[in-house]
Amino acid sequence: MMKLYNTMSKRKEEFVPLEEGKVKMYVCGPTVYNYIHIGNARPMIVFDTVRRYFEYKGYDVNYVSNFTDVDDKIIKKANEEGVSADEISKRYIAECKKDMQGMNVKPATKSPLATEEIGGMVELVQALVEKGFAYEKNGTVYYRTRKFAEYGKLSHKNLDDLRSGNRSLLVSGADEKEDALDFVLWKPKKEGEPAWESPWGEGRPGWHIECSEMSKKYLGEQIDIHAGGEDLIFPHHENEIAQSEAANGKEFSKYWMHNAFLNIDNKKMSKSLGNFFTVREISEKYDLQVLRFFMLSAHYRSPLNFSAELMDAAKNGLERIVTAAQNLRFLKETAKAGRMSGEETEAFAKTRGFVDMFEKAMEDDFNTADAVAAVFELVKYANTTANGESSREYVQKLYELLARLTDVLGIIVEQKEEILDAEIEGLIAKRQAARKERDFARADEIRAELLEKGIVLEDTREGVKWKKA
Repeated sequence: MMKLYNTMSKRKEEFVPLEEGKVKMYVCGPTVYNYIHIGNARPMIVFDTVRRYFEYKGYDVNYVSNFTDVDDKIIKKANEEGVSADEISKRYIAECKKDMQGMNVKPATKSPLATEEIGGMVELVQALVEKGFAYEKNGTVYYRTRKFAEYGKLSHKNLDDLRSGNRSLLVSGADEKEDALDFVLWKPKKEGEPAWESPWGEGRPGWHIECSEMSKKYLGEQIDIHAGGEDLIFPHHENEIAQSEAANGKEFSKYWMHNAFLNIDNKKMSKSLGNFFTVREISEKYDLQVLRFFMLSAHYRSPLNFSAELMDAAKNGLERIVTAAQNLRFLKETAKAGRMSGEETEAFAKTRGFVDMFEKAMEDDFNTADAVAAVFELVKYANTTANGESSREYVQKLYELLARLTDVLGIIVEQKEEILDAEIEGLIAKRQAARKERDFARADEIRAELLEKGIVLEDTREGVKWKKA
């Protein structure tokens, strides 16, 4: 039984889909005005892993994650550079996709752009006006927060407390609003900003209405899971619920999932502290597979601390897994026997325990830290039971199992066989010949030469293995 923590109920609940065998999932995507930072990377990696596990269990997942491509930050950046907002958003969507590829985040079933869905947003705002949940003042349309009786049910906030204690949450133009807590659905055009036609004059949508519309269009009025970083719980997700449920008259999302914050060296990430890192900057020091592995080393609801030491530990851990996979591939190529022996059949049957351990961890609110521990147990088992005497079938089955479990985590072990250039292949052959002739000094010279080229040789009973340093 799969259980996940629902922010709405504040407890773990059994996952029961709206439609058998299908999962409708919406994850709030980034606002594209710059390179994505490692805080953006966490929900991308976490919820991609959630999706992969659902698929591993045989669910058909419709995974929608948007790009917010119209926003004050995008407009500000465009004005600074003297280019259009469209140019900025298109540039950084392309860059974001490169980073996502590096982190092995699967493309969403649909990645809608806010600017392409304006017509639907206008219709949704109109529906809210007609139902009395929204009103227009001087070209701005506001949502009547108090009219939605359940406002605050996700964030567990009380409206009156919000009013007295959080003046900063109020939007500008408070004097024209019926109530200080009302929020913007549509805002009028300002000079030098992109704008679209609407019944209330030219303007653009508020941020919250965008996700309500895109979720409805691509997943329907009701969805299984809505997810994002915990910073989105209030006001963004709370406002989405108020809009969607008032417009559609039914529960918006059955489950709400939120990942915890990422800290840098035990401090909150901020530009002012100078501890702000983009994924692109990280990729200059580490393979982005390491970043992914690091993100999965903690439970998604636990705050995660980013540091060079922890990244290095993740790099070493990932190498253990990749090296074990490489070793199994090598043993497969050099195996003498084809079929499994009776003893090997028994040995492989024991791997079921690692699969059970892995699935148990993932079914308990996607506990990737324990799932990774199960993968390490499998690696240890493979390293101790597979050797030069093993059959091809046994090492192949071990390899396939390791590849299947790591694929759920988005960790790539199936590396393409690298073609060595002729020079390196020639040097390896010369070294082999020198060893045959017992000219060990020459063999050592060639080993040192290859090391300079970044190739590490390892002599095993089964033959010479090599890897990049």
